[in-house]
Parts: sequence; structure tokens; C-alpha cells
Amino acid sequence: RFETCWPALMKDSHGVVIVFNPELPSHLKEIEMWYSCFVQQQPLQDSQCLLVAHHKPGDAGDTENLNLASPLNKLKLIHSNLEEDPEDVRMEFVKYFRSIINSLNESRDREEMSIIS
Repeated sequence: RFETCWPALMKDSHGVVIVFNPELPSHLKEIEMWYSCFVQQQPLQDSQCLLVAHHKPGDAGDTENLNLASPLNKLKLIHSNLEEDPEDVRMEFVKYFRSIINSLNESRDREEMSIIS
């Protein structure tokens, strides 16, 4: 329904965070579409994508055996439950955000060096 807005969301993006409910089988299929549209069709590397399997409070979901499609298996995946481990989620997000910033800085440095050379 909002696909016409996607190009505006993707413009000049440097990373993608896909949050999904691993308890819903439909979400496992939908994240393939999100990955295809927002990562593969953009000039983004897999390292610029973070998958967050968000578990609702009280869910006793299996965090070890999540069956993701093959292109999604190589992405960084974290499990979140903000009632049980909010600090772990925050630390993983900070780590991901730092990797995006480092990638941007390296890209800018390469561009500046190519201008100087």
C-alpha cells in the first residue's frame, strides 16, 4: 500500500534495519521481500543490514532455530526482548551503527583521496 513512498525512504540510505516477529510465519516471507527491495536493489552490502527478531514479552519462542531464506542467513541477526535484555539490544544496535559510520568514513576518505590523486 505504501510502495510508492519506498524510493523516498531508500534515497541516500546507508543502512537498513529490518524488525520482524519470528513467531509469525508470514513475517519470515515478508522479510525476504524487504531485503530484496531495500538491500539487494540498492547499492548496499549485506554488512549494512541488520535483522532484529523481536520477541514480545511472554513469548517463549525458539531463538536458536530460526529458518531464514538463504540470502538472509548471511546477515547479522539479533534477537530482542526489551523486557529481558534491553541493554544487549542497545549494545548490538550501537555496534551496527558504528559499523555504518565507519563504512561512511572510509568511503568519504577514498573519495577525497581519489580527488587529490
